[in-house]
Amino acid sequence: MSRGTGMGSGARVSHGDWSRRRLVGVLAGAALPLSAACGGTPPAETPVKSPGGSARASRRPPAGPRPLYLGTYTSVDGGGKGVGVASYDPVTGRVVGGGLLDVGDPSYLAAHPNGRTLYTVSEREVGAVTAVRLSDRKVLGSRSTGGAAPCHLSVHPGGRWLLSANYTSGSVAVHPIDAEGALGERTDLVTHSGSAPGPGQEGPRAHQIVTGPDGRHVLAVDLGTDTVYSYRLDTAEGTLREVARARTRPGAGPRHLAFHPGGRYAYLANELDDTVAVCAYDPASGRLTVGEARSTGSGADTNYPAQILVTADGSYAYLANRGHNSIARYAVEADGARLRLLDTVPVAGDFPRQIAFSPDGALLFAANQRSGTVSVFRVDARDGGLRLAGEPFASPVAVCALPL
Repeated sequence: MSRGTGMGSGARVSHGDWSRRRLVGVLAGAALPLSAACGGTPPAETPVKSPGGSARASRRPPAGPRPLYLGTYTSVDGGGKGVGVASYDPVTGRVVGGGLLDVGDPSYLAAHPNGRTLYTVSEREVGAVTAVRLSDRKVLGSRSTGGAAPCHLSVHPGGRWLLSANYTSGSVAVHPIDAEGALGERTDLVTHSGSAPGPGQEGPRAHQIVTGPDGRHVLAVDLGTDTVYSYRLDTAEGTLREVARARTRPGAGPRHLAFHPGGRYAYLANELDDTVAVCAYDPASGRLTVGEARSTGSGADTNYPAQILVTADGSYAYLANRGHNSIARYAVEADGARLRLLDTVPVAGDFPRQIAFSPDGALLFAANQRSGTVSVFRVDARDGGLRLAGEPFASPVAVCALPL
Protein backbone atom coordinates (compact mmCIF):
# COMPACT_ATOMS: atom_id res chain seq x y z
CA MET A 1 0.00 0.00 0.00
CA SER A 2 1.20 3.55 -0.44
CA ARG A 3 0.19 7.13 -0.73
CA GLY A 4 1.07 9.97 -3.06
CA THR A 5 0.87 13.71 -2.59
CA GLY A 6 0.63 15.20 -6.05
CA MET A 7 4.31 14.75 -6.82
CA GLY A 8 5.56 15.47 -10.31
CA SER A 9 7.33 13.24 -12.79
CA GLY A 10 10.05 11.16 -11.18
CA ALA A 11 8.43 11.20 -7.76
CA ARG A 12 6.93 8.09 -6.23
CA VAL A 13 3.22 7.58 -6.79
CA SER A 14 0.98 6.17 -4.09
CA HIS A 15 -0.98 2.97 -4.41
CA GLY A 16 -2.37 0.29 -2.02
CA ASP A 17 -3.01 2.52 0.98
CA TRP A 18 -3.75 5.31 -1.47
CA SER A 19 -7.06 3.62 -2.27
CA ARG A 20 -7.81 2.90 1.38
CA ARG A 21 -7.30 6.49 2.45
CA ARG A 22 -10.67 7.36 0.94
CA LEU A 23 -12.13 4.22 2.44
CA VAL A 24 -11.01 4.40 6.02
CA GLY A 25 -9.32 7.78 6.44
CA VAL A 26 -5.72 8.63 7.07
CA LEU A 27 -3.86 5.81 8.82
CA ALA A 28 -1.47 6.43 11.67
CA GLY A 29 2.02 7.04 10.34
CA ALA A 30 0.78 7.80 6.82
CA ALA A 31 3.84 9.94 6.22
CA LEU A 32 5.53 6.70 5.33
CA PRO A 33 4.24 5.51 1.94
CA LEU A 34 2.41 2.23 2.24
CA SER A 35 3.25 0.92 -1.16
CA ALA A 36 2.34 -2.31 -2.81
CA ALA A 37 4.13 -5.59 -2.44
CA CYS A 38 7.83 -5.89 -2.28
CA GLY A 39 10.67 -8.19 -1.75
CA GLY A 40 10.96 -9.56 -5.21
CA THR A 41 10.00 -12.82 -3.68
CA PRO A 42 7.56 -14.68 -5.86
CA PRO A 43 5.23 -17.22 -4.26
CA ALA A 44 6.06 -20.89 -4.11
CA GLU A 45 5.90 -22.26 -7.64
CA THR A 46 6.81 -25.43 -9.46
CA PRO A 47 8.80 -26.58 -11.29
CA VAL A 48 11.19 -23.66 -10.67
CA LYS A 49 11.36 -21.46 -7.59
CA SER A 50 13.14 -18.13 -7.44
CA PRO A 51 15.38 -17.37 -4.44
CA GLY A 52 13.55 -15.91 -1.46
CA GLY A 53 10.08 -16.69 -2.78
CA SER A 54 9.42 -20.05 -1.19
CA ALA A 55 10.97 -22.43 1.27
CA ARG A 56 13.21 -25.16 -0.14
CA ALA A 57 12.82 -28.82 0.65
CA SER A 58 16.34 -28.95 2.08
CA ARG A 59 16.81 -27.72 5.65
CA ARG A 60 20.61 -27.84 5.59
CA PRO A 61 21.86 -24.25 5.99
CA PRO A 62 24.65 -23.09 3.67
CA ALA A 63 28.06 -22.40 5.14
CA GLY A 64 28.99 -18.80 5.93
CA PRO A 65 27.14 -15.50 5.53
CA ARG A 66 24.56 -15.15 2.77
CA PRO A 67 23.49 -11.98 0.89
CA LEU A 68 20.35 -10.06 1.81
CA TYR A 69 18.94 -7.22 -0.31
CA LEU A 70 16.54 -4.66 1.14
CA GLY A 71 13.97 -2.55 -0.68
CA THR A 72 12.85 0.90 0.44
CA TYR A 73 11.56 4.26 -0.76
CA THR A 74 14.15 6.93 -1.48
CA SER A 75 11.77 9.85 -2.14
CA VAL A 76 10.21 10.06 1.32
CA ASP A 77 11.40 11.59 4.56
CA GLY A 78 13.45 9.08 6.50
CA GLY A 79 13.64 6.71 3.54
CA GLY A 80 16.61 4.78 2.28
CA LYS A 81 19.28 5.78 -0.23
CA GLY A 82 18.84 2.82 -2.57
CA VAL A 83 18.75 -0.96 -2.34
CA GLY A 84 20.26 -1.95 1.00
CA VAL A 85 23.03 -4.56 0.76
CA ALA A 86 23.39 -6.74 3.86
CA SER A 87 24.27 -10.29 4.86
CA TYR A 88 22.73 -12.80 7.22
CA ASP A 89 23.92 -15.84 9.13
CA PRO A 90 21.84 -18.79 7.85
CA VAL A 91 22.08 -20.51 11.25
CA THR A 92 21.47 -17.69 13.72
CA GLY A 93 19.57 -15.30 11.43
CA ARG A 94 21.76 -12.36 12.48
CA VAL A 95 21.82 -9.57 9.87
CA VAL A 96 24.78 -7.23 9.22
CA GLY A 97 24.69 -4.18 6.91
CA GLY A 98 27.06 -3.83 4.00
CA GLY A 99 26.33 -1.02 1.53
CA LEU A 100 23.91 0.30 -1.10
CA LEU A 101 22.92 -0.09 -4.73
CA ASP A 102 22.00 3.21 -6.37
CA VAL A 103 18.40 2.71 -7.52
CA GLY A 104 15.52 5.13 -6.92
CA ASP A 105 12.46 3.96 -4.95
CA PRO A 106 13.30 0.23 -5.18
CA SER A 107 10.17 -0.99 -3.41
CA TYR A 108 10.20 -4.54 -4.82
CA LEU A 109 13.06 -6.86 -5.69
CA ALA A 110 13.48 -10.13 -7.54
CA ALA A 111 16.47 -12.30 -8.45
CA HIS A 112 17.15 -14.18 -11.66
CA PRO A 113 16.86 -17.97 -11.21
CA ASN A 114 20.65 -18.26 -11.69
CA GLY A 115 21.23 -15.83 -8.81
CA ARG A 116 23.51 -13.55 -10.82
CA THR A 117 21.23 -10.57 -11.42
CA LEU A 118 18.96 -8.51 -9.18
CA TYR A 119 15.90 -6.76 -10.59
CA THR A 120 14.10 -3.88 -8.94
CA VAL A 121 11.16 -1.64 -9.68
CA SER A 122 11.41 2.12 -9.42
CA GLU A 123 8.00 2.94 -7.99
CA ARG A 124 7.58 6.37 -9.47
CA GLU A 125 5.16 8.25 -11.69
CA VAL A 126 7.33 7.29 -14.64
CA GLY A 127 7.84 3.66 -13.71
CA ALA A 128 10.94 1.64 -14.52
CA VAL A 129 12.64 -1.67 -13.89
CA THR A 130 16.39 -1.96 -13.35
CA ALA A 131 18.88 -4.82 -13.61
CA VAL A 132 21.96 -5.04 -11.36
CA ARG A 133 24.77 -7.59 -11.82
CA LEU A 134 25.50 -8.90 -8.35
CA SER A 135 29.11 -10.02 -8.86
CA ASP A 136 30.34 -6.43 -9.11
CA ARG A 137 27.12 -4.51 -8.28
CA LYS A 138 27.09 -2.92 -11.72
CA VAL A 139 23.80 -1.42 -12.87
CA LEU A 140 23.07 -2.96 -16.26
CA GLY A 141 20.46 -0.37 -17.17
CA SER A 142 16.80 0.52 -16.70
CA ARG A 143 13.73 0.21 -18.89
CA SER A 144 10.35 1.92 -18.78
CA THR A 145 7.44 -0.19 -17.57
CA GLY A 146 5.05 1.93 -19.63
CA GLY A 147 3.04 2.86 -16.55
CA ALA A 148 3.00 4.53 -13.15
CA ALA A 149 4.02 3.16 -9.76
CA PRO A 150 5.28 -0.34 -10.60
CA CYS A 151 4.99 -2.18 -7.30
CA HIS A 152 5.81 -5.81 -8.11
CA LEU A 153 7.98 -7.81 -10.46
CA SER A 154 8.98 -11.42 -10.97
CA VAL A 155 11.18 -13.43 -13.31
CA HIS A 156 9.65 -16.15 -15.44
CA PRO A 157 11.15 -19.52 -14.34
CA GLY A 158 12.84 -19.91 -17.72
CA GLY A 159 14.90 -16.80 -16.98
CA ARG A 160 14.15 -15.03 -20.28
CA TRP A 161 11.34 -12.67 -19.27
CA LEU A 162 10.80 -10.08 -16.54
CA LEU A 163 7.18 -9.43 -15.56
CA SER A 164 6.10 -6.25 -13.77
CA ALA A 165 2.86 -4.72 -12.44
CA ASN A 166 2.09 -0.99 -12.66
CA TYR A 167 -0.16 -0.23 -9.71
CA THR A 168 -1.56 3.19 -10.53
CA SER A 169 -1.90 2.48 -14.25
CA GLY A 170 -3.49 -0.93 -13.69
CA SER A 171 -1.24 -2.54 -16.28
CA VAL A 172 1.31 -5.32 -16.60
CA ALA A 173 4.48 -5.34 -18.68
CA VAL A 174 6.94 -7.85 -20.12
CA HIS A 175 10.66 -7.24 -20.76
CA PRO A 176 13.18 -9.63 -22.32
CA ILE A 177 16.27 -10.67 -20.36
CA ASP A 178 19.48 -11.26 -22.33
CA ALA A 179 22.27 -13.75 -21.60
CA GLU A 180 24.03 -11.23 -19.35
CA GLY A 181 20.90 -10.52 -17.33
CA ALA A 182 20.28 -7.08 -18.85
CA LEU A 183 16.79 -5.97 -19.91
CA GLY A 184 15.63 -5.25 -23.44
CA GLU A 185 12.85 -3.00 -24.63
CA ARG A 186 9.36 -3.89 -23.45
CA THR A 187 7.67 -6.56 -25.57
CA ASP A 188 4.16 -6.14 -24.20
CA LEU A 189 1.99 -3.89 -22.05
CA VAL A 190 -1.57 -4.88 -21.13
CA THR A 191 -3.93 -2.55 -19.27
CA HIS A 192 -6.59 -4.20 -17.14
CA SER A 193 -10.24 -3.44 -17.63
CA GLY A 194 -13.19 -3.92 -15.34
CA SER A 195 -15.59 -1.93 -13.20
CA ALA A 196 -14.55 -0.44 -9.89
CA PRO A 197 -16.47 -2.52 -7.32
CA GLY A 198 -16.36 -0.37 -4.21
CA PRO A 199 -15.02 2.68 -2.30
CA GLY A 200 -11.29 3.08 -2.65
CA GLN A 201 -11.31 1.04 -5.88
CA GLU A 202 -11.51 3.77 -8.51
CA GLY A 203 -10.16 1.61 -11.30
CA PRO A 204 -7.59 -1.07 -12.15
CA ARG A 205 -4.71 -1.34 -9.67
CA ALA A 206 -2.29 -4.11 -10.66
CA HIS A 207 -0.60 -5.33 -7.50
CA GLN A 208 1.25 -8.53 -8.43
CA ILE A 209 2.25 -10.60 -11.46
CA VAL A 210 3.53 -14.17 -11.18
CA THR A 211 3.98 -17.26 -13.31
CA GLY A 212 1.65 -20.18 -12.66
CA PRO A 213 3.05 -23.56 -11.61
CA ASP A 214 2.63 -24.86 -15.18
CA GLY A 215 5.08 -22.24 -16.49
CA ARG A 216 2.81 -21.32 -19.42
CA HIS A 217 0.40 -18.96 -17.71
CA VAL A 218 0.94 -15.63 -15.98
CA LEU A 219 -1.49 -14.40 -13.32
CA ALA A 220 -1.95 -10.73 -12.42
CA VAL A 221 -3.69 -9.75 -9.18
CA ASP A 222 -5.63 -6.47 -9.40
CA LEU A 223 -6.77 -4.81 -6.18
CA GLY A 224 -8.87 -2.18 -7.94
CA THR A 225 -11.13 -4.51 -9.93
CA ASP A 226 -11.33 -7.45 -7.48
CA THR A 227 -9.96 -9.66 -10.23
CA VAL A 228 -7.14 -12.08 -10.95
CA TYR A 229 -6.35 -12.03 -14.68
CA SER A 230 -4.86 -15.12 -16.31
CA TYR A 231 -2.69 -14.71 -19.39
CA ARG A 232 -1.00 -17.16 -21.73
CA LEU A 233 2.64 -16.11 -22.12
CA ASP A 234 4.21 -16.56 -25.55
CA THR A 235 7.72 -17.51 -24.42
CA ALA A 236 9.15 -16.85 -27.89
CA GLU A 237 7.72 -13.35 -28.38
CA GLY A 238 7.17 -12.17 -24.80
CA THR A 239 3.50 -11.32 -25.32
CA LEU A 240 0.45 -11.93 -23.15
CA ARG A 241 -2.98 -13.20 -24.23
CA GLU A 242 -5.80 -13.10 -21.69
CA VAL A 243 -7.45 -16.48 -21.17
CA ALA A 244 -9.53 -16.09 -17.99
CA ARG A 245 -10.64 -13.79 -15.17
CA ALA A 246 -11.40 -14.79 -11.60
CA ARG A 247 -13.48 -12.44 -9.46
CA THR A 248 -13.32 -12.17 -5.69
CA ARG A 249 -16.29 -11.01 -3.66
CA PRO A 250 -16.91 -7.25 -4.11
CA GLY A 251 -14.58 -5.01 -2.12
CA ALA A 252 -12.10 -7.77 -1.24
CA GLY A 253 -9.16 -5.92 -2.79
CA PRO A 254 -6.93 -8.90 -3.74
CA ARG A 255 -3.24 -8.16 -3.28
CA HIS A 256 -0.98 -11.23 -3.39
CA LEU A 257 -1.23 -14.82 -4.58
CA ALA A 258 0.88 -17.84 -3.63
CA PHE A 259 0.67 -21.32 -5.17
CA HIS A 260 0.70 -24.63 -3.35
CA PRO A 261 3.58 -26.79 -4.68
CA GLY A 262 1.07 -29.39 -5.86
CA GLY A 263 0.04 -26.92 -8.55
CA ARG A 264 -3.74 -27.27 -8.12
CA TYR A 265 -4.41 -24.65 -5.43
CA ALA A 266 -3.39 -21.12 -4.60
CA TYR A 267 -3.97 -18.74 -1.69
CA LEU A 268 -5.08 -15.15 -2.19
CA ALA A 269 -4.49 -12.39 0.36
CA ASN A 270 -7.30 -9.82 0.20
CA GLU A 271 -6.11 -6.44 1.43
CA LEU A 272 -9.34 -4.48 1.75
CA ASP A 273 -11.67 -6.94 3.48
CA ASP A 274 -8.94 -8.55 5.65
CA THR A 275 -9.34 -12.14 4.43
CA VAL A 276 -7.44 -14.92 2.71
CA ALA A 277 -9.09 -17.21 0.16
CA VAL A 278 -8.27 -20.71 -1.07
CA CYS A 279 -8.42 -20.85 -4.87
CA ALA A 280 -8.56 -23.83 -7.22
CA TYR A 281 -6.21 -23.66 -10.22
CA ASP A 282 -6.42 -25.50 -13.54
CA PRO A 283 -2.91 -25.70 -15.07
CA ALA A 284 -4.25 -26.67 -18.49
CA SER A 285 -6.37 -23.53 -18.94
CA GLY A 286 -4.73 -21.15 -16.47
CA ARG A 287 -8.14 -20.59 -14.88
CA LEU A 288 -8.32 -19.67 -11.19
CA THR A 289 -11.50 -20.19 -9.16
CA VAL A 290 -11.75 -18.15 -5.96
CA GLY A 291 -13.16 -20.02 -2.99
CA GLU A 292 -14.43 -19.14 0.47
CA ALA A 293 -12.75 -16.31 2.37
CA ARG A 294 -10.99 -17.24 5.62
CA SER A 295 -9.86 -15.34 8.73
CA THR A 296 -6.46 -13.68 8.99
CA GLY A 297 -6.47 -13.94 12.79
CA SER A 298 -6.54 -10.17 13.22
CA GLY A 299 -9.69 -10.12 15.34
CA ALA A 300 -11.20 -6.67 15.73
CA ASP A 301 -8.00 -4.86 14.75
CA THR A 302 -7.83 -2.76 11.61
CA ASN A 303 -5.70 -4.92 9.37
CA TYR A 304 -4.45 -5.09 5.79
CA PRO A 305 -3.07 -8.49 4.75
CA ALA A 306 0.04 -8.22 2.61
CA GLN A 307 2.13 -11.12 1.33
CA ILE A 308 1.42 -14.84 1.68
CA LEU A 309 3.97 -17.68 1.43
CA VAL A 310 3.77 -21.47 1.28
CA THR A 311 6.46 -23.90 2.42
CA ALA A 312 8.12 -26.04 -0.26
CA ASP A 313 6.54 -29.22 1.10
CA GLY A 314 3.11 -27.57 1.08
CA SER A 315 2.46 -28.13 4.80
CA TYR A 316 2.22 -24.55 6.06
CA ALA A 317 1.31 -21.08 4.84
CA TYR A 318 2.21 -17.69 6.37
CA LEU A 319 0.46 -14.34 5.97
CA ALA A 320 1.85 -10.90 6.84
CA ASN A 321 -0.75 -8.85 8.76
CA ARG A 322 -0.26 -5.07 8.62
CA GLY A 323 -2.13 -3.39 11.46
CA HIS A 324 -2.39 -6.48 13.63
CA ASN A 325 1.40 -6.57 13.16
CA SER A 326 1.64 -10.31 13.10
CA ILE A 327 2.33 -13.30 10.92
CA ALA A 328 -0.57 -15.72 10.69
CA ARG A 329 0.40 -19.41 10.50
CA TYR A 330 -1.86 -21.88 8.70
CA ALA A 331 -1.84 -25.63 8.37
CA VAL A 332 -2.39 -26.60 4.74
CA GLU A 333 -4.73 -29.58 4.56
CA ALA A 334 -6.52 -31.80 2.02
CA ASP A 335 -3.61 -31.70 -0.44
CA GLY A 336 -3.81 -27.92 -0.55
CA ALA A 337 -7.59 -27.49 -0.68
CA ARG A 338 -7.96 -26.14 2.85
CA LEU A 339 -6.25 -23.65 5.19
CA ARG A 340 -6.61 -23.95 8.95
CA LEU A 341 -5.48 -21.01 11.06
CA LEU A 342 -3.10 -22.20 13.80
CA ASP A 343 -1.95 -18.98 15.42
CA THR A 344 -0.59 -15.48 14.92
CA VAL A 345 2.94 -14.49 15.95
CA PRO A 346 3.87 -10.86 16.81
CA VAL A 347 6.20 -9.56 14.12
CA ALA A 348 8.32 -7.43 16.50
CA GLY A 349 7.83 -4.44 14.21
CA ASP A 350 5.23 -2.14 12.70
CA PHE A 351 3.43 -2.81 9.39
CA PRO A 352 5.02 -5.97 7.92
CA ARG A 353 4.57 -5.37 4.21
CA GLN A 354 6.48 -8.34 2.86
CA ILE A 355 7.80 -11.70 4.02
CA ALA A 356 10.29 -14.09 2.44
CA PHE A 357 11.93 -17.44 3.19
CA SER A 358 15.65 -18.05 3.08
CA PRO A 359 16.53 -20.46 0.24
CA ASP A 360 16.69 -23.43 2.63
CA GLY A 361 13.37 -22.52 4.26
CA ALA A 362 14.87 -22.39 7.74
CA LEU A 363 14.39 -18.61 8.19
CA LEU A 364 11.54 -16.21 7.51
CA PHE A 365 12.25 -12.49 6.99
CA ALA A 366 9.64 -9.76 7.55
CA ALA A 367 10.13 -6.22 6.24
CA ASN A 368 8.38 -3.81 8.63
CA GLN A 369 7.67 -0.56 6.81
CA ARG A 370 6.71 1.84 9.59
CA SER A 371 9.26 0.73 12.18
CA GLY A 372 12.04 0.59 9.57
CA THR A 373 13.15 -2.88 10.64
CA VAL A 374 13.56 -6.41 9.33
CA SER A 375 12.56 -9.20 11.70
CA VAL A 376 14.02 -12.68 11.25
CA PHE A 377 12.30 -15.84 12.48
CA ARG A 378 13.49 -19.42 12.70
CA VAL A 379 10.98 -21.79 11.10
CA ASP A 380 10.50 -25.03 13.04
CA ALA A 381 10.83 -27.94 10.61
CA ARG A 382 8.46 -30.09 12.69
CA ASP A 383 5.41 -27.87 13.13
CA GLY A 384 6.11 -24.70 11.13
CA GLY A 385 6.29 -22.61 14.31
CA LEU A 386 8.06 -19.25 14.22
CA ARG A 387 10.61 -18.10 16.79
CA LEU A 388 12.18 -14.64 16.67
CA ALA A 389 15.94 -14.83 15.99
CA GLY A 390 17.33 -11.90 17.95
CA GLU A 391 16.63 -8.19 17.66
CA PRO A 392 15.21 -6.85 14.38
CA PHE A 393 17.68 -5.24 11.97
CA ALA A 394 17.29 -1.50 11.36
CA SER A 395 16.61 -0.61 7.70
CA PRO A 396 14.97 2.70 6.69
CA VAL A 397 11.36 2.27 5.49
CA ALA A 398 11.87 -1.44 5.04
CA VAL A 399 9.37 -2.64 2.43
CA CYS A 400 11.19 -5.65 1.02
CA ALA A 401 13.70 -8.29 2.10
CA LEU A 402 15.25 -10.67 -0.43
CA PRO A 403 17.55 -13.31 1.09
CA LEU A 404 19.68 -15.31 -1.34
